[in-house]
Amino acid sequence: MLQIPFWKRLMIWGVVALVLFMAMPNLFYPRVETHNDAVKTIEASGETPELLEGVAAWPSWLPSGLLNLGLDLRGGAYLLADVQVEDVYADRMEGYWPEVRDALRAERDTIGAIRQVDGPLGELHVKIANPEAMATAITTVKTLSRPILSLTGVGSNDIDVKGQGDTLIVTLSEAEKTATDDRTIRQSLEIVRRRVDEVGTREPTIQRQGETRIVIQVPGIGSADELKALIGTTAKLTFHPVVSRTGDPQANPGPRNFLAPAMEDDGVFYILEKSSVVTGEELTDAQPAFDQNGRPAVSFRFNPTGARKFGDYTRDNIGSPFAIVLDNEVISAPTIQDHIAGGSGIITGSFTIEDSTQLAVLLRAGALPAEMTFLQERTIGPELGQDSIDAGRIATVVAFVAVLVFMWLSYGLFGIFANIALIINVGLIFGLLSIIGATLTLPGIAGIVLTVGMAVDANVLVFERIREELKTAKGPSRAIELGYEKALSAIIDANITTFITAVILFVLGSGPVRGFSVTLALGIMTSVFSAIFVTRLIIVIWFERRRPRTIEV
Repeated sequence: MLQIPFWKRLMIWGVVALVLFMAMPNLFYPRVETHNDAVKTIEASGETPELLEGVAAWPSWLPSGLLNLGLDLRGGAYLLADVQVEDVYADRMEGYWPEVRDALRAERDTIGAIRQVDGPLGELHVKIANPEAMATAITTVKTLSRPILSLTGVGSNDIDVKGQGDTLIVTLSEAEKTATDDRTIRQSLEIVRRRVDEVGTREPTIQRQGETRIVIQVPGIGSADELKALIGTTAKLTFHPVVSRTGDPQANPGPRNFLAPAMEDDGVFYILEKSSVVTGEELTDAQPAFDQNGRPAVSFRFNPTGARKFGDYTRDNIGSPFAIVLDNEVISAPTIQDHIAGGSGIITGSFTIEDSTQLAVLLRAGALPAEMTFLQERTIGPELGQDSIDAGRIATVVAFVAVLVFMWLSYGLFGIFANIALIINVGLIFGLLSIIGATLTLPGIAGIVLTVGMAVDANVLVFERIREELKTAKGPSRAIELGYEKALSAIIDANITTFITAVILFVLGSGPVRGFSVTLALGIMTSVFSAIFVTRLIIVIWFERRRPRTIEV
């Protein structure tokens, strides 16, 4: 006999009601989105009358999770960036020089005087006075090497040392370059993600492509230029002693110095010492502010190490100019008037409020480890996104109506029961997508359309099995019960194999492929749930009320 315990019925309808309740905010998308954005802005910067009005657009006691729209549906910006990992090699070698210098000085009696000379990018060249002692110099520098902490570099050291005439050459080993490339890309991904998240964009897609490339897709942003302005600079902040000021762009800065243009004054250049006193890596916070004259500026604060170095330098160099350098451009070069203790200060310049806010975001998120070159950029307007939404909506409606009509014509009243479960099934998909905060893309819509077609497959198996059981002269109650029992294994087998395919697509795929796999996997789960539990419960409730002697399937 057909029997479903009351507790099981209550659980089935409870799950359906809860998930559909979570999907409900998508019916009021603009209002809920306004509410969510206002709440997020208030948490970040405080209340205003306009923001409170936005919060009131949607009751706070109702769920506010939305199905996020992807770049192809919402419009936004797309960038394909190539990270110049070679820049990191040069910085690493520059950082090695003090250690190499101190180690070789300890052997000065053997190798004689030493000095750094120019060499190719990513190589450290040191000329020694006694070429006959090159073997000693190589052995000394090799003691500075460190083992590589990576799976691919086990047993290798981070530097290679060789001699060429009277010149000692230090380079990164190939294993260390591979490990450095991986660290650089991972660090770049994290910093880009933090910079994009700082401005409150919704569900960006930031992922690695190949060895040195990063794909950045940000829905809802105005243009690719706006996105490039946010993430395209390394935002490398350093503080350098000033040697002199000049108007000659070809001036020779001298050894251990470099020439940097002034950001504010065209034709003005500063000769600065290469060794920085403090760097942006020692910043703990940066916020937009105003200077004593009410002009936009950026306030900053160092960590204890940076605060100590900053305080010691300002104490020992009162009356000397001090350059604040951002990406090799001098923002300002004030004269140190007094000892600056506490590790905080303010950066002034010809900033607008937008400039100071953006600079604060860049400094807070951290400096990119290497420069990015943009290979592709696209701005996708909201009109294109609306076209995609309309096309996806039409495809879904056509597929949905076609399936409903087919089931009704093929199975009559039982087909209508399956159609009711199918409508619930689509609602469950949107509810689950909203709960997990997934992003819906055009391939994701394709996954939903495919799910609509697949959703009735389980019902077809059950109904055909019920037809077969009715031919054996069993009663309708027993036929329905056997139909579900004997079709269950086929339903589970068919959907498990498709679900495994969806998981493989998610693990090995990226971007649009993942969007398709997520909706497909969720659709499979809701389809099985709807067919095995929802449709069956509807049929049982109908059967208990009507008690038909015969049924037509």
